[in-house]
Amino acid sequence: MRTDLNKEAPNVVTETQFKVLLQQGYQAEVVCKTPAFRKNAVWYGEWFIRAVTEDRSVEKLLVPGRRWNKQPEEIPLRLFKTANGLISFLVGFGFDHIHIPMQKGGRALHCLPNGGKLPISE
Repeated sequence: MRTDLNKEAPNVVTETQFKVLLQQGYQAEVVCKTPAFRKNAVWYGEWFIRAVTEDRSVEKLLVPGRRWNKQPEEIPLRLFKTANGLISFLVGFGFDHIHIPMQKGGRALHCLPNGGKLPISE
């Protein structure tokens, strides 16, 4: 039996749904969950992404497409544990300027530069 995530948790989206929302004019908001720190040449921390409307009246958290072995009531966030992983993810959606909050609770909004048109996959 397949679960409809929109009916179950309407404030979350998968990557596929996230892409559609960006095309509809939503913005990506990066939120820092734990303070970032540098180890060698890599920045580590925990960041998650929300799709938000311009007036921020609607927000939807990005979640993994799969649930793995979580309890039915648990919906895990899609967490990024390195700045490089976060940058790679956002660039893949067409963002050309990436701002990363480094302190816990910090936020950064990202808008697609071309009016919501995502790059064509190669």
